[in-house]
Amino acid sequence: MAVLTMIGQLLLALTILVGLHEFGHFIFARIFGIRVNKFYIFFDFLFPLPNVLNFALWKKKVGDTEYGLGWFPLGGYVDIAGMIDETKDASQLSSEPQPDEFRSKPAWQRLFVMLGGIIVNIILGILIFWGVKFVWGDEYYSKAEVNKAGIYAYPLAQEIGLKSGDKIMKVNGADYADFGEVRAALMQENTEFTVERAGEIKQIPVPNNLIDKVATKVPFIEPIMPFKVGEVTKDSPAEKAGLKEGDKIVKIDSTPVSYFQQFQTELEKYKNKKIELVVERGGQQVKLYPVVSGESKLGFRANSQLVASTQKYNFGEAFGVGATEALSVIPNQIKGFGRIFKGHISAGNAVSGPVGLAQWFGSYWDWERFWGLTGLLSMGLAFMNALPIPALDGGHVVVLLYEMITRRKPSEKFMERTQQVGTFILLTLMVLVLFNDTFKALFR
Repeated sequence: MAVLTMIGQLLLALTILVGLHEFGHFIFARIFGIRVNKFYIFFDFLFPLPNVLNFALWKKKVGDTEYGLGWFPLGGYVDIAGMIDETKDASQLSSEPQPDEFRSKPAWQRLFVMLGGIIVNIILGILIFWGVKFVWGDEYYSKAEVNKAGIYAYPLAQEIGLKSGDKIMKVNGADYADFGEVRAALMQENTEFTVERAGEIKQIPVPNNLIDKVATKVPFIEPIMPFKVGEVTKDSPAEKAGLKEGDKIVKIDSTPVSYFQQFQTELEKYKNKKIELVVERGGQQVKLYPVVSGESKLGFRANSQLVASTQKYNFGEAFGVGATEALSVIPNQIKGFGRIFKGHISAGNAVSGPVGLAQWFGSYWDWERFWGLTGLLSMGLAFMNALPIPALDGGHVVVLLYEMITRRKPSEKFMERTQQVGTFILLTLMVLVLFNDTFKALFR
């Protein structure tokens, strides 16, 4: 069920993003009087072979346009009359250009048609971030709340000199309000944490290549989290032993437990073994004897006892905050690419495919997380499509800008060749990302 939930969220997000991206091309084509033969969510053929396995799950002809849902769940497309793309080559455009075809229109109109998907994805991203901020606001752990007990340093954090119980006072010499700013600092170069440890102030530099390990989802730091037992999974070791929601775990065998990360670390020692669990319930201590699973779990959700702060926004404020956060995704993407070229992070760890994206959405449905990730992906899709790679919108834009500057229109054969090269590049990247993605999911 958890896997189906992850897949369902990813497919819904991609359907929204791809559908509206293609709508951006469609609407600008219509504005300039260009005929659109097809508008499809997903492909009705075996991409990139337009004449193989041609069938749709649903289709309907309205006017000149056939609207449909393809069977191959990878992207989608609009078939714009008179344009070389993944659905046709130069041989199909041997006739004289017609007034309602893409190739007969001025370069500036064709430019807007190609930018349409990117423009819509940016608008969509801003609208989603606006809505998320207005409905849910920002929930965060404040510096004061986190520093009551300090941070929990996982082995990766210990490697650079951090210790559990450290209180992070400043990031790169500046104060912070939200613990999320501490995590975000790992995306920056030459980051330094100012920490308080046992009454002393220490400077902890962060190596620039640390982000490569963090990108593999190796845990780094978290606020130390006091907790109580939340929802107990049916038929789990916890339920069978009598653990109840609201219990406070205070000991595993003879070892005192005061926060969740400590509990998890201690539980690792007892895979497939029976333990004595001491819990506080109704002012009394109760002993339970569960058997730890092979995954070092008992089967319950932890309820954090950290007090989260919530910043709410009115309609206007939410737009400003949401738009700023949405638009910040693009420069962050550029910085990320820069760090790849500098060797701080490997391309394999920086890019996620469908498996990694599905894992981002999580094993249970959370609308705030769903829309937040969908907004992030919308801005990321806009950025990726703007890259000057043949077959992507950005590749077409480069050719059109060349035409507008030189007043020389490239031949349709040239456009066909660049489309083929671009498609080959994209397919190669897709195969590599999918392989890397699957490898990480199975072996990390």
